[in-house]
Amino acid sequence: MTRRRDLEQHRHSLSEIRDIMNSMKTLAYMETRKLARFLDAQRAVVQSIEDVAADLLGFYPDILPEAEHSTALYLLIGSERGFCGDFNHALVKQLALTLQAHAVDDPMLVVIGRKLHTLLEDDVRLAASIDGASVVEEVTALLSLVINELMALQAKHRGLTLFCLYHNGQDDIAVKRLLPPFQQILHKPPAVAHPPLLNLSPRELLAELAEHYLFAALHEMLYTSLYAENNYRVRHLEGAVKHVDDESNELTRRCNALRQEEIIEEIEVILLSAGSLDTGWHQ
Repeated sequence: MTRRRDLEQHRHSLSEIRDIMNSMKTLAYMETRKLARFLDAQRAVVQSIEDVAADLLGFYPDILPEAEHSTALYLLIGSERGFCGDFNHALVKQLALTLQAHAVDDPMLVVIGRKLHTLLEDDVRLAASIDGASVVEEVTALLSLVINELMALQAKHRGLTLFCLYHNGQDDIAVKRLLPPFQQILHKPPAVAHPPLLNLSPRELLAELAEHYLFAALHEMLYTSLYAENNYRVRHLEGAVKHVDDESNELTRRCNALRQEEIIEEIEVILLSAGSLDTGWHQ
């Protein structure tokens, strides 16, 4: 009886845990729906800036400053909260592969998200750590913190080559170069046949585009990473809920088996008692 009662109590505890995890999964799914709406608009902004820069550089390629020797800075966008599987470990693994492939000397790391910081807090290359966003409403404030940190590091080291590592929402990790800007589109042919009409000099316009591009691209990456994180969380919690369900079903089976044993024992006691009564009656 005591053993069955312990199993019933354990099953009740599992039921409460399942309800909590299921609620967390629902909240994560709702967050992905909100982020999906923001992402489309932000991607369109980034694409429009890249298109304008490509057209400008297509006619004035000499206005883009030549890439000079500078300090390599890797910005890693991890998670602020847990329950998202190997989300942060995958970033650390990709960082190692990237640094090995490019043979980078003395890189600096800036980490976003407490859970990722936990994995890299003893890394001597760590230059700064920033608390991440848990919900979409926190992304704008986070962006300001990231920009301020990057400006402080750039002022200290004068020249930075900035790479960003983040989950791209397609079960993969993107490695994107942000500074110096527009290097990847320098030789892209312009979409128009004639040079654009400008109110600023091409060099001044490019400088303004670069500033807007850094904000817009980082904004998109933070949204994309948070979207991917919540997708990871949904899948991770779905697996955890299934595991709890399986364990709960096994406990139910064991409880039923123990209850059957108890019933059999009760019947045997009743039969033994009835036999004793019969024997006493005949005597």
